[in-house]
Order: sequence, then structure tokens, then C-alpha cells
Amino acid sequence: MIRRLLQFFSFLAFAVLAINPVSSVAADDIQINTAKIEFSDNTYRLLTSFSLEFNHSLEETLLHGIPLYFKTEVEIRRPRAFWFDDVPVSKSRTTRISYNVLTRQYSISIPGTLQRNYGSLEDVLSAIRYPPGWAIADISDLEAGEKYHVSVRVMLDVSQLPKPFQINALNNRDWRLASEWKRFSYMP
Repeated sequence: MIRRLLQFFSFLAFAVLAINPVSSVAADDIQINTAKIEFSDNTYRLLTSFSLEFNHSLEETLLHGIPLYFKTEVEIRRPRAFWFDDVPVSKSRTTRISYNVLTRQYSISIPGTLQRNYGSLEDVLSAIRYPPGWAIADISDLEAGEKYHVSVRVMLDVSQLPKPFQINALNNRDWRLASEWKRFSYMP
């Protein structure tokens, strides 16, 4: 009798999970809070903010002196009725986070814009969560009055990690840190 009761409850649990699967978004994934484009000085700038927390594996990797790279991708499309969409902007920017074991300082580097040192991981994460504006297009790249579809995402770029970590990233959920595409419309 107890055996049948256990089988019934295990079948019931399986049925509930099959009907309501657990969400695939983990608590340590990246969430894009805001993404918008501003125009100034004949340049279109992407302004973003993220929610990001490091899991234990990423913290340990940093503390052992191995840098982590986060890639931000942006794509701006103009839909066309009778042909493929026009893609005037498709760019990516890499942010490097590292830890110097000797000086016990974290550093963040965004090529061409930012190079700073910080005393704590929380300070570095704060700098990543609110990156500086990114010049993604000139005035000549987008036509005034046209409607564009903008897509933005952020991810841990495992291709820049040392080879043993790349292999580990294939098998370990802790290393697959990425946001969903954030999509919005923009009209210059």
C-alpha cells in the first residue's frame, strides 16, 4: 500500500512539473533593466543598466587572477516590406574584469572609454551594472523619421577564457551567464 502511495505521489510530482516547468532563467543571470538611445553631438549613444550578480565559480576564477569578459551586443534594424531588413548598426563591446592578486585590486576595462581600479568586487559590479554611454552610430547612419528596431544583450564571453575554462563552460550552468535580447523601437 505504501509503495503504491509513493508511486502515485511521484507520478503526481512528475505531472505537475510537466505541466508547469521550472523557469529556465536562473537568479544569477543578467537582466537588462534599461536600454535607450540618446542623441547628442551628432552621435547616437546607447545607455543601459543591468542587474548582475556573480556566482561562486565566477568569484573564485577572478580571485585566482583569471580575467572575465562580458560582451554587449547591439543591433539596429530598419524593416523593409519587400526585401531583407536593413541593418545600419551591428556592434559589440567587450568589458574586461580582472583581479590583481598582488595589489588585491579589481580592475575594469572597456576599450576606448574606461580603465579603473576598485577595492571590492561590489564596486566593480556596480561599474558594470551602469556602464558609460556607448557611441553606436553617427548622424549619417540613421535616417530621421524612420522607425528602427533595436536589440541589446549582454553575456559572459567564454570564448576569451583559457581553454580549460571554455570546456568547463560547455558543461556547467554557472558559466552560461547571459541576458535575453532586450528589444525596443527608436525613431530619430
